[in-house]
Amino acid sequence: MRAPMSWLREHTDLPTDATPEHVQEVLVRVGLEEEAIHRTDLVGPLVVGEVVSAEPEPQKNGKTIQWCQVRVGAEHGADDTDLRGIVCGASNFAAGDKVVVALAGAVLPGGFEIAARKTYGHVSDGMICSERELGLGDDHSGIIVLSRLGLGDAPVGADAIALLGLDDIAVEVNVNPDRGYCFSLRGIAREYALSAGGRFVDPVDPEVVVPPADDGNGFAVRLADDEPLRGTPGCERYVARTVRGFDPSAPTPPWMRRVLRLCGMRPISLAVDVTNYVMLATGQPLHAFDLDLLGDVIVVRRARSGERLTTLDDVERVLDPQDLLITDESATGSRVIALAGVMGGASSEVSSSTRNLLVESAHFDPITVARTARRHKLPTEAARRYERGVDTDLADRAAELAVRLLTELGGGDGGVGVSDVDERRARPALLMPVDLPRRLVGVDYTHEQVVQALEAVGCTVAQARVAGVDASDSTLDELQVHVPSWRPDLTQGADLVEEVARVQGYDRIPSVLPQAPAGRGLTRSQRLRRSAARSLAERGLVEVLTYPFTSTDRFDQLGLAAQDPRRHALRLANPLSEQEPLLRTCLLATLPEAVRRNLSRGVRDVALFEIGRVFRPAGEPGVAPQPGGGRRPDDAVLARLDAGVPAQPWRAAVLLAGQREPAGWWGPGRAADWADAVAAVQGLAEALGVPTLQVSADRHDPWHPGRCARLELADGTLVGHAGELAPAVIAALDLPERACAAEIDLDVLVAAVPEVIQAVPVPTHPVALRDVALLVDDDVPAARVEQALREGGGSLVEQVWLFDDYRGEQAGPGKRSLAYRLVLRAPDRTLTGEEAAAVTEAAVASAAGATGAVLRDH
Repeated sequence: MRAPMSWLREHTDLPTDATPEHVQEVLVRVGLEEEAIHRTDLVGPLVVGEVVSAEPEPQKNGKTIQWCQVRVGAEHGADDTDLRGIVCGASNFAAGDKVVVALAGAVLPGGFEIAARKTYGHVSDGMICSERELGLGDDHSGIIVLSRLGLGDAPVGADAIALLGLDDIAVEVNVNPDRGYCFSLRGIAREYALSAGGRFVDPVDPEVVVPPADDGNGFAVRLADDEPLRGTPGCERYVARTVRGFDPSAPTPPWMRRVLRLCGMRPISLAVDVTNYVMLATGQPLHAFDLDLLGDVIVVRRARSGERLTTLDDVERVLDPQDLLITDESATGSRVIALAGVMGGASSEVSSSTRNLLVESAHFDPITVARTARRHKLPTEAARRYERGVDTDLADRAAELAVRLLTELGGGDGGVGVSDVDERRARPALLMPVDLPRRLVGVDYTHEQVVQALEAVGCTVAQARVAGVDASDSTLDELQVHVPSWRPDLTQGADLVEEVARVQGYDRIPSVLPQAPAGRGLTRSQRLRRSAARSLAERGLVEVLTYPFTSTDRFDQLGLAAQDPRRHALRLANPLSEQEPLLRTCLLATLPEAVRRNLSRGVRDVALFEIGRVFRPAGEPGVAPQPGGGRRPDDAVLARLDAGVPAQPWRAAVLLAGQREPAGWWGPGRAADWADAVAAVQGLAEALGVPTLQVSADRHDPWHPGRCARLELADGTLVGHAGELAPAVIAALDLPERACAAEIDLDVLVAAVPEVIQAVPVPTHPVALRDVALLVDDDVPAARVEQALREGGGSLVEQVWLFDDYRGEQAGPGKRSLAYRLVLRAPDRTLTGEEAAAVTEAAVASAAGATGAVLRDH
């Protein structure tokens, strides 16, 4: 919310020399966050000029320009004359009009510098300005004629910057959702006076702005909300005032236009500008209808099935039964004329021919308005205020202020025709223990300080006794607090304590750090997950964290079958984005976004990993109970809470694209392939202390059917998959060709880590190396052959390394050759050649018996 400095000076004791930085500092002390300072970027000289002559001169291009002689005052004249010759393309002025002239050296908004220059056969010594050129509006078709703004008496040569209020500065603050009353100049001025001290002049002081009572002659209004939300009616008060004989051509005065612009709103017409100004000044949204376009009675009700409304933005909207509407009824039926608290309809819009107005000032339910605004994607200025809470006592006074301005500036009669349908319920007083501020804040506030702070924010405070206690015990006293009508956010004692704390000063609250208890360190699973992340990082991968939100489109891009359990995802009740309403069921649903973001920034070689949770519901999601506070839930409630939460296993995923080894003087480099993804998982398992994973071929989306590895524990438990992504998946995700990935269930791997890992002595004896080449059937997994070699060789086999996998003519049809290097070592001696040969023969025999392997002899 923006607040012009000039407006604050009118309504508070803001010093004339106060800076906007000072205002922000004062407002910060009472909890309003500073946002920005808005100044004009216009530089003078900008002066009032009087047109002496304006000679039209047709041009060859069909355009007619005006060659003008303009008086700008002796102090701004040239060559001993106060006349300047200026070329102007507009024609909405004549000799004798006073205009705004930018002289040479001026800089207009947008950095447009003014200088004397030759154009259309003349030297134009300045510019006669339009609204758009000065940043006052969007109109650039005609220049500003000061008499039409009520400024015709301004002396020639006067400073037009000050005259038009272009030197004013607006301070912008960020308004928290619970401080809706600060969404008005009235609220910000009240907070400034509260923080800095001094007077506050209420623009709708009830002793000055005295609205007339319902005179029985007003427009008929009926509140008919038959289906209120939460038992709260959508409209508790509706004030309707009529203004007849209004002049629609009457201009908006400069001071009002200035306030609207400084507050970030565009002046439109007097009727609309007055309602906007009153809303900015008071926080009470208003709406003006063309009275002659309305039916016989206004009815405030919920929408009916099939109803539609074309709003002021010319969009036809299908209405929801929860939408609160303003309708009019007549003999011909009922018609929707506005979305209550959000936007009016086009059918009753005020236009340039409107002579009679109906001004609406109402109090609508915040939740109803908020839901309607979000449902129709209409975050209007009125909706922003209603959804944060509007002063419940302000509707009649705001309407009266608007009627006074409309009749004063646009003529007409607003003294008769008053409707005020008031169904508000009394708001009960709040009870707060006297010592509650001390207990919650930790500051020894006195009774007087608490009462003074609450009265400073507009509360009425009385002291009450707690029933059934000793009258001599003053610590058990309670304060009976009636909160002001503009503070609907104050609903409990803790809210009142917050007001005491901010009024007495946040700087009084001591900064006391709690004593940190002795920690128990990380859990075993946390330590292992950190070891897993460290292992992947040591292999050159970069850890990322992605948002766990996805969509069914991503499952389609991953090529998941319709029956794939990973498609069974939880839908969020209130997603951050409607494009991603689901919780991920696998990390590869979100990790590609991080890769694509890096690619879009020019990083071509990417190696990323993520460790995070996925959400795997089993069947339909259960409904978790809402246990009450104050005590620990019992085991049955805790069990129901667990049952209502889906399984959230930890996963680890890797995604590689581009070069795995960069090119350089040392060689051409190497692209990442499926083996890198497999090796990353194997290295992770080794770092955790898990025995070697078994690797076998598999078919599993989204991997390439011929380059997908299945990773299992020794007992056959599935750990995950790794390999090259399918080409269709790569194309759908817009990833580089041959991108590779791996995803494993980290919980399974962590559970397989032995509780005690036996340390192995550092070997001191040399190794014996033996290479064997085995012919096996093409469908025999290399991991199964490796396992058989290890089992046959026994404890003397330290390592088995596959260094060649050959398929070809020499291997024979349906066969492949697997070449392994056996690393043999004894812990207590150097192996003899005979011993090494015996171990090798036993290993080959074991592989032959387990897989049908035959020793290759050529």
